[in-house]
Amino acid sequence: MRGVCYDDGTMMDLRVHLLPDLVDPAELAGRTVVVIDVLRATTTICHALAAGATAVVPCLEIDEARTKAAEIGIGAVLGGERRGVRIEGFDLGNSPTEYTTASVGGRTVVFTTTNGTKAMLRAVEARQILLGAFVNLSALVDVLKNDDYVDLLCAGTFGRVTAEDALLAGAVVDRFFSTALNDQARLARDAWRTTAASGTPLASVLRECQGGRNLIAEGFDADIDTAARIDSLPVVPRYDVAAGRIAVR
Repeated sequence: MRGVCYDDGTMMDLRVHLLPDLVDPAELAGRTVVVIDVLRATTTICHALAAGATAVVPCLEIDEARTKAAEIGIGAVLGGERRGVRIEGFDLGNSPTEYTTASVGGRTVVFTTTNGTKAMLRAVEARQILLGAFVNLSALVDVLKNDDYVDLLCAGTFGRVTAEDALLAGAVVDRFFSTALNDQARLARDAWRTTAASGTPLASVLRECQGGRNLIAEGFDADIDTAARIDSLPVVPRYDVAAGRIAVR
């Protein structure tokens, strides 16, 4: 599907923010925010929920995650990373393929990452928070087509813009007709269109991004292939801020 336009001729107010710090949280109030961290938090959360995790609890700090997991008890799985590497004492890291039915099915994942969870918490004033990745692109677009005000919030890496998040944002923007785009949305869309027109496999493009190069250096090259599988999962994670949990929408 490409080029969604509403029956009355109106079009979505669609904005992209290439870093969380580029938007005031108050500007997100009353809008749907899609948090994007392609390599790897939002991809991994999609995999966890698709594998049967009952929920994912995002935490900003490691100690917070340990405390929440202790409160949940035997049904909790600790997952996450710092600088790409599994946190000492945690059950799982941030590789999406670690999150299987055997490891997380029927359990609650308590999750903390370097960039992704920070972006989620930046959006707490939004009307609703969804999570996006290439793996759930079409499922996400199907949800967004019924919305009037949407912000795509890229996590970035250590406060820097990352091409992989911008490309996913651009792929979403490219599915809609909208004259109400901010400049960052236009830049992301144009970057995606150039990439798509090149015919280069998405996994190869992601390997050249800073996030991809970081993963290769850390020995997680296979995660790039997983993250590049467009529409491999039908789930759209939704973050319920009041409950502090992410579940399938």
